[in-house]
Amino acid sequence: MAVAAATATLSSSSSLPFHSLHQRFPSKYFIVRPITLSLSEKIPTRTTVTQSSELTKLPIRKIPGDYGLPLIGPWKDRQDYFYNQGKEEFFRSRVQKYKSTVFKTNMPPGNFISSNPNVVVLLDGKSFPILFDVSKVEKKDLFTGTFMPSTELTGGYRVLSYLDPSEPNHEKLKKLLFFLLSSRRDYIIPQFHESYTELFETLEKEMEKNGKADLNSANDQAAFNFLAGSLYGANPGETQLGTDGPTLIGKWVLFQLHPLVTLGLPKVLDDFLLHNFRLPPALVKKDYQRLYDFFYESSTAVLNEAETFGISREEACHNLLFATCFNSFGGMKIFFPNMLKWIAKAGLELHTRLANEIRSAVKSAGGKITMLAMEKMPLMKSVVYEALRIDPPVASQYGRAKRDLMIESHDAVFEVKKGELLFGYQPFATKDPKIFDRPDEFVPDRFVGEEGEKLLKHVLWSNGPETESPTVENKQCAGKDFVVLVSRLFVTEVFLRYDTLDVDVGTSPLGAKITITSLKRA
Repeated sequence: MAVAAATATLSSSSSLPFHSLHQRFPSKYFIVRPITLSLSEKIPTRTTVTQSSELTKLPIRKIPGDYGLPLIGPWKDRQDYFYNQGKEEFFRSRVQKYKSTVFKTNMPPGNFISSNPNVVVLLDGKSFPILFDVSKVEKKDLFTGTFMPSTELTGGYRVLSYLDPSEPNHEKLKKLLFFLLSSRRDYIIPQFHESYTELFETLEKEMEKNGKADLNSANDQAAFNFLAGSLYGANPGETQLGTDGPTLIGKWVLFQLHPLVTLGLPKVLDDFLLHNFRLPPALVKKDYQRLYDFFYESSTAVLNEAETFGISREEACHNLLFATCFNSFGGMKIFFPNMLKWIAKAGLELHTRLANEIRSAVKSAGGKITMLAMEKMPLMKSVVYEALRIDPPVASQYGRAKRDLMIESHDAVFEVKKGELLFGYQPFATKDPKIFDRPDEFVPDRFVGEEGEKLLKHVLWSNGPETESPTVENKQCAGKDFVVLVSRLFVTEVFLRYDTLDVDVGTSPLGAKITITSLKRA
């Protein structure tokens, strides 16, 4: 759902493509009504600055900003990003300073971990989509940005998320994920119901005992159990892994993403430990091996299929582990609490509308949650899209210019040189006031109706527009529609069971920390 900001949890490689895959892998679950919309405006490729200026009628502007002195500039920007200002103010203050949503700066971690922290930042909905155009930008080794974690953390392999579509293994590995998701499609809805019913029962017992309940830890266990059961037919509790999966994943992900997060330690200590050198992969080698053994033993059918694609069983297993634990589990870990935060804050009126719509549609479907029933829940679907818009689980996207490019914002045209690294902070692009009304507000029914659906091309969480589908030729999240499906299932299950809820919202290194303070059963 990962780097997702600090995550990357779901991004460019783990998903369930409803539309494109339905033709290849027919299923009663994956007959959906596609939304047909025009694509976001593409910037024409121009050979000269003069041509671009004449055709767009926008002024040509030199990219503002600078990188500062070597060592000092990256260090200063890192202090502002993590400690002095924080992410949002870091970008907002520079937009105000340069009077531009396109500018130069340095991105963490900087010195000693990243060989070159210099980026061109894109913060509006018009310039941002160039990051998805693989004819113009290269995506090789850019999943986590200006640095790449050691391959010792992934069995010595560069996994799919770090591959550019031009690399031969990209097509093979993405097809393997498509196969996995399609072959297990019939298990997704029933397994989700089973795993999240257990979660609700756990929360209710904790509420009875303590008067409140921690959503995050219970959600982590439910998400892992769901993924293991739905995608691999495995029950972790009946294996040597037991209930340790989420904890092992958390440690493993920290060793990959520590240069991009802060843990709330005293500033000097936090910065020194996390942002100046790589934590030794050997410290999580045994933990990773336990995860690898579980996936190797549970994925025999998928590994057999991998060999027919020309992928070794070992490489396939490391990719399955990454796609499941980093991308999919990471996405559910981050996004479900974030989404519930917005829903809970919206209050009783929204809760009542959701409960009525969801229960009516499920009743009409014979009392069962089905794909068709969820297609008849326009408010529920809009709520999920709105949460993905306002709080995308993967906040950062990168791409390296393959050639000299002209990039347009709403206000100007900028020339980017071949080899420059482009960086987009998505929460600014998807809250662009020139695209969305009330962009900083959670508007539950924003995407309802024909006019609402037209805005879906500006929902970009999946490393591509919501109106497009993942293919082997692009870097859109292979599990794009899988994430949407499980998010819809989460909201549906919540409001089939409860009339309303209240929560307290805190923070964690990877999203919102949710404490449930009230649950009213239906």
